[in-house]
Amino acid sequence: MRKLPLFVFISLFTTGLFAQNSEWVYATIDVQNAQNLKANHPNQIQILESTSLVSAVYMSPEAAMELKDYGNLHGPGYIFRKNQEAALNALDFAPQGNTNVLDFTITEDAYVNQCIAMVNETNIENTILNLQNYGTRFHTKPSGVQASLDIKANWENMVNTAGRSDISVEFFNHDFTNQKSVIVSIPGTEFPDEIVVIGGHLDSGDYWIQNNAPGADDNASGIGTLTETLRILLETNFQPKRTVQIMGYAAEEVGLYGSADIAENYSLNDKNVLAVMQLDMTNYNGSDFDIAIISDAAYTSGELNLFLIDLMEHYNSSGDHPITYGISYCGYGCSDHVSWTENGYPASFPFEAAMGEDNPNIHTTNDTYAAMGSTSIHSTKFVKLALEFVIEVAKVENMSTNEVQASDLLIAVKDRNLIYQLNSSSVKMESVTVFDTGARKMIEKKNLNANGSISLQEIPNGFYIAIFKDANGKAYSKKFLIK
Repeated sequence: MRKLPLFVFISLFTTGLFAQNSEWVYATIDVQNAQNLKANHPNQIQILESTSLVSAVYMSPEAAMELKDYGNLHGPGYIFRKNQEAALNALDFAPQGNTNVLDFTITEDAYVNQCIAMVNETNIENTILNLQNYGTRFHTKPSGVQASLDIKANWENMVNTAGRSDISVEFFNHDFTNQKSVIVSIPGTEFPDEIVVIGGHLDSGDYWIQNNAPGADDNASGIGTLTETLRILLETNFQPKRTVQIMGYAAEEVGLYGSADIAENYSLNDKNVLAVMQLDMTNYNGSDFDIAIISDAAYTSGELNLFLIDLMEHYNSSGDHPITYGISYCGYGCSDHVSWTENGYPASFPFEAAMGEDNPNIHTTNDTYAAMGSTSIHSTKFVKLALEFVIEVAKVENMSTNEVQASDLLIAVKDRNLIYQLNSSSVKMESVTVFDTGARKMIEKKNLNANGSISLQEIPNGFYIAIFKDANGKAYSKKFLIK
């Protein structure tokens, strides 16, 4: 436990001079944003303590809402803390876990392709419309609490209908709100203590819009994506080697409260979460690519982002399920992935568009299904990526349906050179692209010879992935470390 500095105890006597009502909150926010708020609204915020990246603060709701004007283009921009001590303790990031994301492999082609072919747009639409019809899912409203109860009942009914008595659907209760988080647990058959998480928040609205907050995109679309992912896993009798958990988080819009509570609990109980994917807004197609990989270095795992690229290049670069991608950034407190990252777990956040090109109607009365064109086609791409992610990280027990074949391409890294050798005379290698952990293209070469070597001398030390593509559109990947 952190020792509280003397000035903090002194500040307890002065807090009353600042607070205008009981709704002031303790939180952590980006350090630059804390300084900006203090300069612009000195009576609306106290900065308790700061690191080089983050400040622990005590602030008014008005100050919290202004964070959206300071470069946080999505999400609250802060993480709610239960009290002053919790805010100060949160400045100490937990050490990173032992997971080596670069060891994640892609071997489950037969099962993944079976699953992604089952994605149904209408199912996602039905979930979005159902959640929109609550009018608001703000965490303090009766309809917001009821929505969390009904999501659990729906997921529980799906599990029971599938006859999966091994799968649990449980509430995670919070002392800050009556709205509940919901967790589906599909137990691992071989490594049950290793956990893979996909999640998204179930609430809607914010401090200014509480009573008319349909939240069709933010984030009924994410819950629709999770629900369709669950349906397909159940219908195919998914038997993962590692435990898979699907989470609907409470109270994200007021400071990531639900996910922060869960992630902290998991960290305190030494739960081994291998990887987390956040699904927050999946249905507005605002960019010239399908999925934006959020690449804030301090708040997402660069190595896990590389794995998402690997998955999309392997399963979605050609064929019947194409997905294109780019990169974007959203800052501190952007969405629930930050809760996991700060507790030492690798997390990624594939988003519906580049920030600034995403849905302009969120946090308004116009965040409706009709405003997205009354289609859920964009969300289907996120269901496919979620299925690929869950299946390849957790792996499957029924391996007899999938045989891993030897690659036509041998790839190795030696002496800062990327060496490749094509073993098939019937295939022509078209191109190679090397990405860094920020999903940036570091090297791109086309019209390759059958065998060759590509210099890596000009790129700095770090983790990378090389994606080779042949003339038929097939992708081959190699993750590597330069040190």
